[in-house]
Amino acid sequence: MFGLGMWEVLIILFIVLLLFGAKRLPEIGGSLGKGIREFKGSLTDVQEELKEIGAGDAQPTARQAEADSRRDEDPPLRDAAEEEPGEEAQGTERT
Repeated sequence: MFGLGMWEVLIILFIVLLLFGAKRLPEIGGSLGKGIREFKGSLTDVQEELKEIGAGDAQPTARQAEADSRRDEDPPLRDAAEEEPGEEAQGTERT
């Protein structure tokens, strides 16, 4: 249990009992339980939304498929004759 021994846990529980009193401990426990339940519920809601979003992305639209096919094509090469004066070809240096 978090690397704590039995005596450490008992001491912590005793200090909590002294700080809050016996009457408030059930209230604190109940509110902690509610908070944990709400947190878990929120996590499951977010996970379900992510699954829905992920399932929607599995089927690309026509526009996405067209963009993917354009990305896969090689870009057209330019000839040195097509360069404008003042432009240097990539990979070559003028000295």
